[in-house]
Amino acid sequence: QVQLVESGGGLVQPGGSLRLSCAASGSIFKIAAVGWYRQAPGKQRELVATITSGGSTNYADSVKDRFTISRDNAKNTVYLQMNSLKPEDTAVYYCNLHRGFLDFWGQGTLVTVSS
Repeated sequence: QVQLVESGGGLVQPGGSLRLSCAASGSIFKIAAVGWYRQAPGKQRELVATITSGGSTNYADSVKDRFTISRDNAKNTVYLQMNSLKPEDTAVYYCNLHRGFLDFWGQGTLVTVSS
């Protein structure tokens, strides 16, 4: 069983930055793909960014050039650096770990972008 614990959410003004962290338990982190998803009020959960075990990244068009996903396998942690935040980035952000048929989710961390 894998547990994912997100942190780093909060209230930020438009144009500001936040860094989310997701710490994973267990030993499969290093061989798993990990990513960030978000769900805004009244909307479906959507992909934000993913990173494979080999370090390849993928981003939603809406966050390209503003967000950066990275991972530290020594710390079993994945990060999401979010810059130039916009009000439409407001959502609960969820960490995901995926390996084969295994799929784990964190509890989510709220990001609110507002003046």
